[in-house]
Amino acid sequence: MDATATTIITTTTTTTTKGAGGRRGGNRKKAVSKSIKAGLQFPVGRVARFLKNGRYAKRVGTGAPIYLAAVLEYLAAEVLELSGNAARDNKKNRINPRHVLLAVRNDDELGKLLQGVTIASGGVLPNINPVLLPKKTGNAAAAAEKKATKSPKSPAAAKN
Repeated sequence: MDATATTIITTTTTTTTKGAGGRRGGNRKKAVSKSIKAGLQFPVGRVARFLKNGRYAKRVGTGAPIYLAAVLEYLAAEVLELSGNAARDNKKNRINPRHVLLAVRNDDELGKLLQGVTIASGGVLPNINPVLLPKKTGNAAAAAEKKATKSPKSPAAAKN
């Protein structure tokens, strides 16, 4: 081929014809999910489906699944944040059930919400009843005080 050869560009145009019943056959807008519209990570459509299929009520409003998904997302974020802090306190990079339990039980509101819940492989909160701890008697306190006021052993320090 030489440099003077030209290429022919053909363009084809597609016409959109109206389908039966008013349906369009051509260009369509990209679908935007309810979760994106609400600014949530949790699936609003799936929550709506569960509310409908669960038969909790005869009818489900449009705002109910959005609100419920927002509440669930908030609770999940709260538990994850506190569990991550508990994992970091234990010098771990990965959250395990023990960290979730420590996070939930050490938080007042989450502890009240999940009061009757058992977390598998979570263990229990470390707790020792003060009655079981050894008591400091008067002799032990006097010995500690005597040790603090004891004269220095070196003669040079005693002169100063």
